[in-house]
Amino acid sequence: MSDQRHITLFHNPRSRSRGVLVLLEELGASYDLQIVNLEKGEQLAPAYLAINPMGKIPAIRHGDSVVTEQGAIYQYLAELYPEAGLSPAPGDADRGAYLRWLAFYGSAFEPAIIDRAMKRDAPPRSISPYADCATVLQVIDAQLAKGDYLLGQRCSAADVLWGGALGWMVDFGLIDPPASTRAYIARMADRPAFARAEATNAKA
Repeated sequence: MSDQRHITLFHNPRSRSRGVLVLLEELGASYDLQIVNLEKGEQLAPAYLAINPMGKIPAIRHGDSVVTEQGAIYQYLAELYPEAGLSPAPGDADRGAYLRWLAFYGSAFEPAIIDRAMKRDAPPRSISPYADCATVLQVIDAQLAKGDYLLGQRCSAADVLWGGALGWMVDFGLIDPPASTRAYIARMADRPAFARAEATNAKA
């Protein structure tokens, strides 16, 4: 591709890569999709394990660089397209909070929500890196009660990550959030990038 910022997204419409696709649309990025058929086990084939040895989706390729792990992918992409304004730059007063919410998703929300989905108890609080699911949800709900987005009135790539994830957890019946969080989910789903990504998924 002639665009030096072109991204290849390793994608399956029924996976966590759905949110990355939304982010690519938000950024106006040049990208192509490499569909990984999970039902056929393609995520465990040698070709894909060479991309991500964990056999998990999403992953992106940018030139010779491969990035895995959702928080890293969102940060990488948002910084690759700074003109979209979805990543507070170093020195920006919102930078610390932005990075916090990107990291909090993978380090706290994901393991906590898996505990709930599997109907298992969290580890003892003294050794758990994420406390427990109820605490994690209280923290995120309290933040979203303060403004339209995680950074107040400023939308960022962290919102693209969280908006979709929280919406899917509601759809799966795993969370029953307060009105402010439900309004946030709807706000993110109403963005044009979300509709464009869903249209692409319908054809994938």
